[in-house]
Amino acid sequence: QAAAPLHPVAVQCQEAQMVVTVHRDLFGTGRLVRAAELTLGSAACLPAVWSAAEPVVTFMAGLHECGSTLRVTPDALVYSTSLNYKPVPAGNPAIVRTSPATVPIECHYPRRDNVSSNGVKPTWVPFSSTLSSEEKLPFSLRLMNDDWSAERDSTIFQLGEVLHFQAGVNAENHAPLRLFVDNCVATLTPDRGSSPQYAFIDFSGCLVDGQLDDATSTFISPRPRQDVLQFAVDAFKFAGDSSNLIYITCHLKVSLADQAPDLLNKACSFNKASNLWAPVEGTWDICSCCEMRSCGLAR
Repeated sequence: QAAAPLHPVAVQCQEAQMVVTVHRDLFGTGRLVRAAELTLGSAACLPAVWSAAEPVVTFMAGLHECGSTLRVTPDALVYSTSLNYKPVPAGNPAIVRTSPATVPIECHYPRRDNVSSNGVKPTWVPFSSTLSSEEKLPFSLRLMNDDWSAERDSTIFQLGEVLHFQAGVNAENHAPLRLFVDNCVATLTPDRGSSPQYAFIDFSGCLVDGQLDDATSTFISPRPRQDVLQFAVDAFKFAGDSSNLIYITCHLKVSLADQAPDLLNKACSFNKASNLWAPVEGTWDICSCCEMRSCGLAR
């Protein structure tokens, strides 16, 4: 008898779909289940690849297919479905030799760009554990030309010019997402924790640089799309530094597009004419914490 598989169920979370591979020796007893007895999700999707002669069955489903559900945690978008085993009586319909089983399956897509995307492949305990895997959302941050029509060819600026930043996330395979810039830090080295440093966006989306007397920095409103956020920052350098080189690191995150902006998910600029903070979207009160320099625990 062949050795039972260590992981009878494995999931691979890809950018647009999940791939679930099931060894037909599902219970490690040497008795192979039939492919027709296996389905995916509440919609009972059938396997995409199987053969009576092969010991493995493969399901391939889009993230929104087969009745999968989506929930949002502080750190991730989590797509949930289940592998279902429903035995069909063989021979005598009055008796069964195995019990039905359900294996919960999850795909995790971190909402932040600095979370590890290493896959998770836990040992499966029948009926109870959740098999999960993780894939990183494709975030981007680009310097754009003055009219936002294309990416800027040069990264060289003169003091007095304006830097046009465009942050984005490729969300075409997910539920509609809204992108936010939690913070942006300028440093003299690639290490965002180095000193000196200047946080020109801070406190979960407050463009604090725009509050300085000599700055016009602002988020651009309205957005071109919910998964894109643009902001303009007046060029600057560190006083006393002769290298004339700065590194900018931004922390990006997403929320569901239909989720109302709040203290931790916002894009707020300082309006010098009204002397008030104003959001790109949402109610004005979500920006009140920018003035107090305290907006709760950023995630």
